Amino acid sequence: MTPRQRVLETINHTEPDRIPVDFWALDDVYERLAAEWGLDEKEAVLERIGVDLRYFNGPAFIGEADQPDADGIITDHWGVRRKYNTVTGARRDGTEYTWAYKHLVSSPLAEATTVAEIEQHNWPTADLWDYSDVQAACGTIRDAGYAVVAGADRLDRTAQFKPAMYIRGTEKFFYDLVLEPAIAESILEHISNYYLEYNRRFFEAADGTIDIFFMGDDMGAQNNTLISPEMYRKFFKKRFAAYCDLAHEFDMKVMYHTCGHVTPLVGDFIEAGLDILQSLQPAAMGDDLAALKREYGKDLSFQGGIDIQEVLPTGTPKEVAQHVRDRAEILASGGGYIFGTAHNILPDTPTENVLALIEAYHEYGTY
Repeated sequence: MTPRQRVLETINHTEPDRIPVDFWALDDVYERLAAEWGLDEKEAVLERIGVDLRYFNGPAFIGEADQPDADGIITDHWGVRRKYNTVTGARRDGTEYTWAYKHLVSSPLAEATTVAEIEQHNWPTADLWDYSDVQAACGTIRDAGYAVVAGADRLDRTAQFKPAMYIRGTEKFFYDLVLEPAIAESILEHISNYYLEYNRRFFEAADGTIDIFFMGDDMGAQNNTLISPEMYRKFFKKRFAAYCDLAHEFDMKVMYHTCGHVTPLVGDFIEAGLDILQSLQPAAMGDDLAALKREYGKDLSFQGGIDIQEVLPTGTPKEVAQHVRDRAEILASGGGYIFGTAHNILPDTPTENVLALIEAYHEYGTY
C-alpha cells in the first residue's frame, strides 16, 4: 500500500494497514532529527519518519516583494506590516533553543471608519501569483506515492477570521462584528473573493493532481470559541461553504486547521462541507474527542490531537508514547484519523520526546 492509498482509504472512512502519519515541526526540529539520523535534508527526515502526506505551498509569488525597511519591518501583499521577533529559551535537558517569527506591527485598516475606506484599500488580486509550475510540482509528489496537500504558507493560507484581524486589528475587528457589521462584511467579502479566485486558478492549474485542499483559521480560544455559533453562522459559514464547494468541484477533500475549543462549531463545519478537521488541540478540547468521534466520525475525519503545549515539551518519553496510544484508541476505529500534532512541534521539545513520538506512531498505529 502506498502512502497516498493509505491516506485516501483513511479519509474515506475505511481502515488501511496503519494510521497515516503527518508531521509538522519548525526547522530546528528537522535539523536535530537530521543530525540524529545522519541525514542531510528535510525530505529524507520525512521518509525516515514514514510521513504519508506532502504539502505543496502553492504558486510562486510574482508581486512586488517588500524588503525590510530600515527598522526591519516587512509589508506583505495585504498591506500588513510585520517584524521578526526572536524567542530564546532552554529545553528540559538544559540545551538552548532559538526561533523567530513575524510579529504584527500594524494593520493597514486600523483607522478606517467607513465602508468606503475599506473599499478603497489596495486589496490583493490573484494576478500576484504564477501558476505555471503547479501541475508539475504536485504531479511529482503524487508520482512519488504521497497524498498531495495544497495549502499556502500560513500567512496566506485560505481563511477569513485571521486575515481580517491582521488587516483590521484584532480589537477593531471584534468591535466591527458587533457594532459595525457593514464594515466586517466588506472586509470578509474582499478576503473571500480574493481566495476564491486564487484557489480556482490554483486548482485549475493543478489539473487533478491535488488530493486534499488545506485551509486554516483560528476560531477557538483555550476554553471556548472566539465567537458565538450564531455569529459564526451570520458572518463566516457561507464563505467557508464556498471554499469547500470550490474544492469539491475539483474532486478534493477539504482539511481545515483551527486552534482552540471549537466543539460547538463542528456541526456547522460539517454542514458547510468540511471533510477533515485538524488540530484537535488537547488542552482546549481533549475531553471532547471521544464524543466528536462518536457523533461525527461517519461524516468527518480528524488529523492532529497530539499535545505540543505540555506533553511534548515537558512530558517523559513514556508519557508521550501513552498520549499517542490514547489518541489512536479514541480516534482510529473505522478509519478517519491521521496522526499529527495539534500544531508545529516547537524547538522547546526535547529530541528524545520527538523520537518517542515517532516510535509511538508506528507502535500503536497498526490496525
